[in-house]
Amino acid sequence: MTLIKSWLISAVTLVNTIKEINLDWRSQNQDQIARLKQAQILAEAALSAELAKKAVQLAHDIDLLKTKNATELAMYKTKCQQDLQDYKQYLAALNQLKHSIQNSYAHLPEAVAFTIHHHAKQLLNQMWEADDFSEKMRLEMQLINFMAAVHEDARLQLEGGQTQRLPERTLGLLQLK
Repeated sequence: MTLIKSWLISAVTLVNTIKEINLDWRSQNQDQIARLKQAQILAEAALSAELAKKAVQLAHDIDLLKTKNATELAMYKTKCQQDLQDYKQYLAALNQLKHSIQNSYAHLPEAVAFTIHHHAKQLLNQMWEADDFSEKMRLEMQLINFMAAVHEDARLQLEGGQTQRLPERTLGLLQLK
C-alpha cells in the first residue's frame, strides 16, 4: 500500500509542479498575453470596419452599375423604337413604290409589281440585318438605287415620255441579282 501511496503522492506532486510551472509562465507572460488579446480585439475590429467599408463600397458600385445599365437599357429601347419606326417608314415607302408601279403599269400582271416590291423588301431586310457597317451602307445604296429606278420608271411612264410597256430599268436591276 505504501507503494500506491508513494505513486499517488508522486502523481499529485507532478500535477502540482506542472500547475506551478504553468502559473509561473502565465504570471511572467501575463502582459504579453493581455497585449496579444488586445491586438486580436483591435485586429478583429479593424477587419470588421474594413469589411463594412468594402460592403458600402460594393453596394455603391452595384448601384452605379444598376444606374448605368438602366440608362443603357433605356437608350437601347429608345434606339430600337426609333429603328422600328424607321423600318415601318421604309416599308410604307416600298408600298408607295409598289402602288406607283401598279398605277403606272396597269397593264402588267400584279405579280410583277409584287416581285419588285418583294425584291425591295429583301434588300431592306438584308440591310437591316447586316452587322458590318460597310455592308449595311453597300446594301442601303443598292436599295436606294433600286427604289430610284422604280420611281424613275413609274414617273417616265406616267408622264408619257416612255413608250416602253415594261419598267426596263427596274427589271434590269432585278436581273443583276
